[in-house]
Amino acid sequence: VFAIFAFATCGSYSGEFRMSVECKTRNESDLSIEVQFEYPFRLHQVYFDAPTCTKGGSERLFLVGDYSSSAQFFVTIGVFTFLYSLAALLIYFFFQEKYRENNKGPMVDFGVTCVFAFMWLVSSAAWAKGLSDVKTATDPERVLTLVTACEREENRCKEVHDPVMSGLNTSVVFGFLNLILWLGNLWFVFKETGWTAPFMRYPPPAQEKQPAPESFGQPGPGYGQEGGYSQGGDPYAASQGGYQPDYGQQGGYNQGGDYTQGGYSQQGAPTSFSNQM
Repeated sequence: VFAIFAFATCGSYSGEFRMSVECKTRNESDLSIEVQFEYPFRLHQVYFDAPTCTKGGSERLFLVGDYSSSAQFFVTIGVFTFLYSLAALLIYFFFQEKYRENNKGPMVDFGVTCVFAFMWLVSSAAWAKGLSDVKTATDPERVLTLVTACEREENRCKEVHDPVMSGLNTSVVFGFLNLILWLGNLWFVFKETGWTAPFMRYPPPAQEKQPAPESFGQPGPGYGQEGGYSQGGDPYAASQGGYQPDYGQQGGYNQGGDYTQGGYSQQGAPTSFSNQM
């Protein structure tokens, strides 16, 4: 689309400007000298007739410059870009397998894209310079310097209408936009070639998470056989440290009704209030 706008705004251009030459003798004057020019801007072939202000005579004058080379080069690049873009779209949509076969398609596409990006740079810069020269060559004040009658002070020469160059300015803008577009397209086509694969660093595979230890049945800091609730231990006892009273058969409360070794024995003190009585 940008290529269409680029070559269309340049290739379809036609402009004009008008001048007036007022002679001392009014009937010899020409107050509306119209000069028309168009693409491809071979201005040296554009002519106009201007009065000489001497006995009703006139002279034929030609503009200066030939800027067809830069203009035609710019339009040609735009046309070829448009045709190549259409062909590339057809290949992408209907011949995708052929395009990726042996990686030849992406490599050819990358080479052609490089060429078009460079051509847009050259053509846009050349046409920008050519347009500047066209504006200078079609400036009515500059063209009036070619008229012989304007060299005499008794005659009055002035510009009436300047040429409209907005379309040509737009073509230059679209030319540089195409340059930016094709430079950006280089990266995407380069990735399709696969040349970046050796330089890509992929992240290491994620490690599998270790299963958490079961709360019951495995030794550890939880409630296991050694540190927590065990089958034959004290619910308040731990494997290390802390207060660990032993209520077992030796240090606890036995069947005889007394505390042995660590508590009250039968010989040390009465076992109940009834015995004291």
